[in-house]
Amino acid sequence: QVQLVESGGGLVQAGDSLRLACATSEVAFRNTAMGWFRQAPGKEREFVASISRTGANSDYSDSVQGRFTISRDYAKNTAYLQMNSLKPEDTAVYYCAADITGQLTTRPNAVKYWGQGTQVTVSS
Repeated sequence: QVQLVESGGGLVQAGDSLRLACATSEVAFRNTAMGWFRQAPGKEREFVASISRTGANSDYSDSVQGRFTISRDYAKNTAYLQMNSLKPEDTAVYYCAADITGQLTTRPNAVKYWGQGTQVTVSS
């Protein structure tokens, strides 16, 4: 099955930036749409951003639109989530996600493959 390895989380101040990375095998990367969901304490896991299998299309939640940018590097088999202008409300565990589809679903219960999660904490 598809294995996803996440990195890039950390503790930052409001207004700062972080870049998350999600790496997998070449075969898996070229055949999957990818993205991130996040989950804060006491809340359900929610969609953040996704990029299509070919990289031609991307999707963002309203809460991160204009601040986050998702991309993928086929030479490194890695997807990236550049997070700018971070807010305390962005604090959560961020989970990389993948599926063998053209575009990743926004419904967490429908996602097939998950990374281990990485903590992002934004101080206020």
